Amino acid sequence: MKRIEISEVAMLPTRYGTFKIQAFREGCKEHLALFTETMPEVPVVRVHSECLTGDALGSVKCDCGEQLHAAMEIIAREGGMLIYHRQEGRNIGLLNKVNAYALQDRGYDTVEANHQLGFAADERTYEIVETILEHFGVRKLKLLTNNPKKIESLKSIEIVERIPLKIVPNPHNEAYLRVKKEQMGHLL
Repeated sequence: MKRIEISEVAMLPTRYGTFKIQAFREGCKEHLALFTETMPEVPVVRVHSECLTGDALGSVKCDCGEQLHAAMEIIAREGGMLIYHRQEGRNIGLLNKVNAYALQDRGYDTVEANHQLGFAADERTYEIVETILEHFGVRKLKLLTNNPKKIESLKSIEIVERIPLKIVPNPHNEAYLRVKKEQMGHLL
């Protein structure tokens, strides 16, 4: 297990309400936990994989930014935590993600593009997520996800309920969402 550095806790006011924020450094990756002032016994938790293009730049090629904002709204209302998991582009990095986008522009789907670049469809790992949840004493949760790999990865945590994150498709992400469902097993 890598050594994990943990930041202080700070307040983070957002458009959805005020959260607390704490950072977790694992090697060169810095993950975040945003959490509500009061945590229910069974909190709502979203493990959100970093997507600069969707989360910060407003890309509609994916559903990431919409999922992030929907999750923050739900967590602010119901109490819980968002883990911002720093594994850009399903953990192939930003440069390779942009190269995958270029391949998608040429007709490859998201899985084929990753394969063309020498990567699996999804390179993410989730060990740090369990470490973060254990840091907060979370043993049971309601997981906001459509991704069965995230469900399977939380071996030491009891998932009381899976809450789907339904995002309305648009012309730019319909094929992407279809691939996530049909090839990657996402529960859409």
